[in-house]
Amino acid sequence: MIIVMQQNAQPKQVEDVVRRVEGLGYKVHLSRGEARTIIGIIGADEHLLQPTAFEAMDGVEKTMRVMQPFKVASRDFSQENTVIDVGGVKIGGPQIVVMAGPCSVESREMLLETAHAVKEAGATILRGGAFKPRSSPYSFQGLGEEGLRYLAEAREQTGLPVITEVMTPEDIEIVGDYADILQVGARNTQNYVLLRALGKQNKPVFLKRGMSSTIQELLMSAEYILSGGNMHVMVCERGIRTFEPLTRFTFDVNAIPVIKEMSHLPIVADPAHGTGKWSLVAPVAMAAVAAGADAIMVEVHPDPTVAWSDGAQSLTPARFAEMMKALAPVAQAVGRTL
Repeated sequence: MIIVMQQNAQPKQVEDVVRRVEGLGYKVHLSRGEARTIIGIIGADEHLLQPTAFEAMDGVEKTMRVMQPFKVASRDFSQENTVIDVGGVKIGGPQIVVMAGPCSVESREMLLETAHAVKEAGATILRGGAFKPRSSPYSFQGLGEEGLRYLAEAREQTGLPVITEVMTPEDIEIVGDYADILQVGARNTQNYVLLRALGKQNKPVFLKRGMSSTIQELLMSAEYILSGGNMHVMVCERGIRTFEPLTRFTFDVNAIPVIKEMSHLPIVADPAHGTGKWSLVAPVAMAAVAAGADAIMVEVHPDPTVAWSDGAQSLTPARFAEMMKALAPVAQAVGRTL
């Protein structure tokens, strides 16, 4: 349920409603627009809440039940787009954020070289996997905490905030000690134990769409985190499984405007996993920006031919710089900046 305050509602009237909601044992999310303040009730069974309990209060214009199965993630819950501030980098605002770096942290030297290269080309967040969930148990699984230390050093040298994957609830604390954004990979999109644990954190969460998940299932997964009180959630379109064999996955560009209509959460596009081929990354990234994506995530490696994972879809630093130049006019054409 959401409570819409009157246009001239006073701060004390808003505080009284918030106090009433919290007194019932629920959490509150305040959305302060230019005209009105909207109070979202988190964790409530809407069938047990009586609208008249709030509509009689001073300053309240009306109450509304959220019809979507995902409540807090719904556009009904907040008409204002959520903007997540990560060390001064705002995801969901007018600027297109670019997250770039290697699929896996392979060594200190490789990571630092890549971090400086992507920073110089215009990336605003450094990505890199320290823990890697892989389809094969024999594939490289990541350097673990050693990789996290390298990521922290790269952040110190470049000033780029760091995003890296967390795989289990037990890993949240250690990954959170090093990372600025906690990533949930496609294989963990419906790991509800992990999602509930992330809902108790006060750190941004980057949630990838499962390779066979519908858009609604993605937003329901986001709801697990949001309902726990962590409002710093962004979702990622990274391609889904279809019958088409010529690309690694099928990048669902439709999902970007659909999610924009249905949800206030920022949406990130991952054209590397969506295509599996470096030559397709830049064109699909441009399409994603044109469709309304708030951020792009790509993989960059100094020498993709020797990458320990996902070399075929990784850009060299030179190709990444070319992609950044190509993205700029597309962003400008849709009223964004890069």
